[in-house]
Formats: sequence, structure tokens, C-alpha cells
Amino acid sequence: MAKQFPVYKGLQKPLIFRGFRGKFIYWGIGSLLAGLVIGALTMSLVNMWLGAILLIGSITGGLLFTASRQKKGLHTKTRSKKIYILNQINHYGRKNTI
Repeated sequence: MAKQFPVYKGLQKPLIFRGFRGKFIYWGIGSLLAGLVIGALTMSLVNMWLGAILLIGSITGGLLFTASRQKKGLHTKTRSKKIYILNQINHYGRKNTI
């Protein structure tokens, strides 16, 4: 008789971290790093308070943008509202003779 092993059924599910799924985890990390870089450059070159405001604003804006894009789904597809008529297309140069 063959041995039976338990099979983990959740292997095909996307990775989830703090509410972000799949590729949006990387988007969130990217927005955090971009906010830190923008804030640090502004703090060092212009003003500490302006840099702090830009740091908080860019991180918050990036995470909110990422969360709004995630609501559309992991695989966003464009949905066309056009009507395509396929029966009038001449396939492979054939001529219809009756």
C-alpha cells in the first residue's frame, strides 16, 4: 500500500503581509523607501520641517495609492465596452464564393 501524506492546500494563494497581497507588498516597500529618500534629501538640502512633512506625506500617499490599486485585484485587466463583429472578417485571404 502507498503511504498517504497530508497535502497543504494553500500553496496557490498569494503571499499576504499586513493587508497587502502579492506584488503589492513590493509596491508598499517601494513607496516606503522612496518616501524615506525624498524626506532625507529634503531634510538635508532644504529644511528639516519641510522634509518631515514630505516624508510623512509621500509614505502615506504611496501606501494609500498601493491600497487603492490592490482593490482592483492582483491581475488588473482592461474591460472593453465595445462590440466586436467577428463574422465579417476575411480569414487568411479566403474569398467567399456562393
